[in-house]
Amino acid sequence: MSGNRLKIITDLLDETGSVSLNELSKVFPDVSVMTLRRDLIQLENEGTVIRTHGGAVKTNKLPEFIGEESAYQARENEHKEAKKTIAKKALAYVETGRSIFFDSGSTIMSLTNLLPDETFSIITSGVNIAEALLKKQNPSVIVLGGFANKHTFSMSGPLSSTILDTLNIDIAFMSASGFSFDNNFTVSNIYEAELKKKVIAKAKKVVILMDTSKINKVLPYTFAALNEVNILITEGDLPLDIKNSIQEAAVTLI
Repeated sequence: MSGNRLKIITDLLDETGSVSLNELSKVFPDVSVMTLRRDLIQLENEGTVIRTHGGAVKTNKLPEFIGEESAYQARENEHKEAKKTIAKKALAYVETGRSIFFDSGSTIMSLTNLLPDETFSIITSGVNIAEALLKKQNPSVIVLGGFANKHTFSMSGPLSSTILDTLNIDIAFMSASGFSFDNNFTVSNIYEAELKKKVIAKAKKVVILMDTSKINKVLPYTFAALNEVNILITEGDLPLDIKNSIQEAAVTLI
């Protein structure tokens, strides 16, 4: 039945380009909103759609629905309060006198925006994060070169990896697109996954910033296991089984 429902949702998206949960509830009156939301999560994991607040947009129709915005900017507008809460918690771990890595991603951007104008030494793979840091007077900024992903405003690839070989990292602030028991922390791009792996291997401490909407969401490429992370910062309560796994891995949950 779920396969047939997904086919109907996909056909509807092909016709209209976007769909809301309210609309789907009318199409499937006997199906709960939670189940329909899981359907959209599955379609997003398959790369068919990008979820928006209260619905989804078909991937190849995204530019028509967000105008000049990029896919990154669409994601940036989602879960804003959660990202701000996470960023405020993470700010306590950003210290002067250390070599700090800032990953790309909208939650890391929230942290960047909160950062005081002090003498931080920051390495980043995020083009827009570097731009935001350069508007401040005191931080020193190193930007990794490489392949530029226009959807995430991030740099990755062999050149990024080569530059990273020359650098030391005390603490890395990382983002994740998904987390599950079986697949751990995941992202959608293989080059970004490889860069994240290398950052984590070099860093003395790894902090992952991730809102609860990413729980049980699986993207194609795993970049870290729980036991490779020191601190996980989120904005709300996690399911008990996930909390237990985090404790077993000796990860500090904030």
